Amino acid sequence: MTVKPLGDRILVKRLEEEDKVGSIIVPDTAKEKSQKAEVIAAGEGKKTDEGKLVSLEVKKGDKILIGKYAGTDIKIDGEEYIIMKQEDVMGIFKG
Repeated sequence: MTVKPLGDRILVKRLEEEDKVGSIIVPDTAKEKSQKAEVIAAGEGKKTDEGKLVSLEVKKGDKILIGKYAGTDIKIDGEEYIIMKQEDVMGIFKG
């Protein structure tokens, strides 16, 4: 199934965090939600009050920094994703 976000929304998938701290393996129940995510799909942009389209700064494939509880969690074909507005993105990883 393919999902195309509307407007200034983006579809992201959280990236897995390292499950080891030093030589200690952290169990799933003790892990915090990752704040790193990858953009899977992006809408066309936000329309201003004048009707002008302002394109998004993020694009498919970008690695981004998001809040732990940002957006809305959804499940598509058994995979977990988050749909959120671009304004909730805190940064884009470069390099």
